Amino acid sequence: MKINNFLELNDFKKIIINNEKIELDESLLARVDESFKFLKDFSKNKVIYGVNTGFGPMAQFKISDEDTHQLQYNLIRSHSSGIGNPLPADEVKACMLARMNTLSLGKSGVHQSVVNLLKELINRDITPLIFEHGGVGASGDLVQLAHLALVLIGEGEVFYKGERKSTKEVFEIEGLEPIQVEIREGLALMNGTSVMSGIGVVNAHKANQLTDISIKLSCAINEIVQAYDDHLSEVLNGTKLHAGQQKIAAKMRAHLSDSKLIRKRADHLYTHFEEQEKVFKEKVQEYYSLRCVPQILGPVLDTLEYTEKVLENEINSANDNPIINVEDQHVYHGGNFHGDYISLEMDKLKIVVTKLTMLAERQLNYLLNAKINEILPPFVNLGKLGFNFGMQGVQFTATSTTAESQMLSNPMYVHSIPNNNDNQDIVSMGTNAAVICRKVIENAFEVLAIEAITIVQAIEYLEFKDKVSTSTKELYNEIRKIIPAFSNDMVMYPYLEEVKKYLKAM
Repeated sequence: MKINNFLELNDFKKIIINNEKIELDESLLARVDESFKFLKDFSKNKVIYGVNTGFGPMAQFKISDEDTHQLQYNLIRSHSSGIGNPLPADEVKACMLARMNTLSLGKSGVHQSVVNLLKELINRDITPLIFEHGGVGASGDLVQLAHLALVLIGEGEVFYKGERKSTKEVFEIEGLEPIQVEIREGLALMNGTSVMSGIGVVNAHKANQLTDISIKLSCAINEIVQAYDDHLSEVLNGTKLHAGQQKIAAKMRAHLSDSKLIRKRADHLYTHFEEQEKVFKEKVQEYYSLRCVPQILGPVLDTLEYTEKVLENEINSANDNPIINVEDQHVYHGGNFHGDYISLEMDKLKIVVTKLTMLAERQLNYLLNAKINEILPPFVNLGKLGFNFGMQGVQFTATSTTAESQMLSNPMYVHSIPNNNDNQDIVSMGTNAAVICRKVIENAFEVLAIEAITIVQAIEYLEFKDKVSTSTKELYNEIRKIIPAFSNDMVMYPYLEEVKKYLKAM
């Protein structure tokens, strides 16, 4: 893929998920060169933050010409201070792509060697060691991006072919040369929102998967109980003017189009009414977790789509400081590194993913509670009641995992703590928000894996596998490849992990 200007989220998917290689367009490199040369000339005899001044609260200190290069190295090394778990490889790759893209806009004054080396690291699957804990999200992801910059100057550590190695060793193997810091490469690499944005892009991709899976599982449960179709109808959902709700209902209708189990209300409840019938045998309406899926997943979809728009705007923006503007021959000082846009979206995304998880947990409970569903044995137990346990044990896991996500859904966006000698007096905590959002997403996959196994067991008990829709039959067949129909109790955790892997690969 040749990169010149605007990157769409789908481009990230091609590069991060599908490992498509990238090239840099000549016009992109020319734009970077022009910005670099302009800043080099413009900064002579002028005070430019981060070029010939200290950083943060020490910006009042002038740096002599002979120390300006060493200043950048000092910044990178001193801020390589992260701790905790390393970020996963896909997130780091997304971070590098986001950083490369913003530096390629020609608003940062970096040497083209920076974007070229980032391109090589991405193409060769060399993953810098970046830790979860560090930056506060303004001045951008300072600490996490310092670890990226550390690798670009040939120091620090990387993950290479499944092993954690020194950057120097891997560069020697691959024949790569570290960048030589020029005017402000250290600050330009570190001042920005690329880590929170990179994690956010991966989160959004996974949240899309979860939404699709939740729709499939919700459809399957509606089939299991032979629900009426009017709560999914275009007419009913069209009276609520929310695009997400209407889209979810349309997707569900498509999934269920060839089901032999979904019923028409007119065929069963609108045909006759006997005065003596005091208690109806047929359920008039289903529980909310079955009937209100468009209204519950609609806001999830709407939120996700807006989050994707914000992420796309951010990764194509100059989120550096200062901003170099070649067109009007000026350098602007400001705060584009502030991560509030991403922080807020990650909080919103984790809230809706938690609601999706809660929906799955309630649907699971519906299937497991025989007194509620009145069609399945307790805990969808295909064995001997009282002697075997069915899905009883895994419900505890689903419940506790859902509860954790509910607690994690408290916002980071409003948890600013002043630091940096109060220079950073209000910050975004954007990377923290993105990392916690990722945890909530992982939890959702676990709960949906448990729900998926339970649905397949229920279809087995009811002997519905030849009556369900094509979509549900496909799900049934894939889950059955992983876990057979069981009546005797089994150790469940290996199956849960394998089903989770299957769902994440959908």
